[in-house]
Amino acid sequence: MSERDDEPEDIVPGLSEETIYDAPPEPTPQPMPVTVKRKFRPFRFVGACIVGFFAFSILSVAIHRFVPVPVTFLMIEKLTQGNGLDHRWVPGYQISDNLKRAVIASEDAKFCTHDGFDMQAIEKAERYNATHKKKRGASTISQQTAKNVFLWPDRSWVRKGFEVYYTFLIEHMWSKDRIMEVYLNSIEMGPGIYGAEAASQYWFGHSAKTLSRAEAAQLAAILPNPIKRKAKGSKRSGRIAANARAVVSQGLDACAAE
Repeated sequence: MSERDDEPEDIVPGLSEETIYDAPPEPTPQPMPVTVKRKFRPFRFVGACIVGFFAFSILSVAIHRFVPVPVTFLMIEKLTQGNGLDHRWVPGYQISDNLKRAVIASEDAKFCTHDGFDMQAIEKAERYNATHKKKRGASTISQQTAKNVFLWPDRSWVRKGFEVYYTFLIEHMWSKDRIMEVYLNSIEMGPGIYGAEAASQYWFGHSAKTLSRAEAAQLAAILPNPIKRKAKGSKRSGRIAANARAVVSQGLDACAAE
């Protein structure tokens, strides 16, 4: 027997048993992804909603300090009811001072001096409403503007609360002249008629800039009920015209009229 026969045979032909095999490492098991379910926190959600509302409301009031109001909730509601929509925005200087004085005389004699609310008128209305079925309002021009521009037409304490808030905002972020401008461009003055320019054209056939004292008083006379009342032939307009003269003599229009 040869020496070659005494050597052990290779385990694998061509490789000796001294060969060291590097076995590939076993793959490291990857951990299963863990899905963490976030717990709903109602207080955090409510807080985010409140912050969002304040941010939105302040931003919208800031924007409309300079930008015309294109449409309101009331306009949309009346349009869906078939009343039509005639709304023509004009700058404040294109609205007759006669109309500004007439609405101050009829709606809010303390417009230039109060901070959005006439507390004496509110107390007086409360005493009257306590003994009468037909209720009397005490909303100022500022309150009416806040309601018409930013809120929905509804008689509820919730809407009234928002009205107080928006009135506070516009009184502190807008000038009185701007409040009057937005008011006279947004107020309903007939079936589907909104703003001084559309109303002047509808009732008298000319622009709001050329309204006479008598015409302005007639427009102001229909504001409590613009759907049922008509501008021409209103008995209330004579008293408003007289009060408008007092507004001028006492300087109650200093913040709005030019």
